[in-house]
Parts: sequence; structure tokens; C-alpha cells
Amino acid sequence: MCQMSVLIVDGSDQELVMESVTRLEAKDNGVEVSTFFEEPKFVSGVRVQEIDFLGGKVLLERT
Repeated sequence: MCQMSVLIVDGSDQELVMESVTRLEAKDNGVEVSTFFEEPKFVSGVRVQEIDFLGGKVLLERT
């Protein structure tokens, strides 16, 4: 099973949104991420910038 860390990238800074993410759903005005044991979290004003499957990271950028 593949679990990812989701981060927001701002220049050279990275802010952790959530670890062990099992699901990410793109919405019109952001993304919703969820894990097995936590409530889903909606992050507004972002879009997917990059998915690194080998590194286990999803990078988001502000829109």
C-alpha cells in the first residue's frame, strides 16, 4: 500500500499538510486529503504541483 506525505511548497519552504495520506481528491478550489484514522482535511487555494511516487510526496502549490 502506498501512503504519501502532502506538503505545500512556497519557494524553498515546505509546509506539511498531512502524513500517511491514503486518498487525495482534487476539487475546484483546492484538494481534500484523508488517512485511515483521521478526518478528511480540505486545503483551499492549492493545486497539485508534483507527485513523487518513489519519494512518497505530493507537492501542492498556492493558486
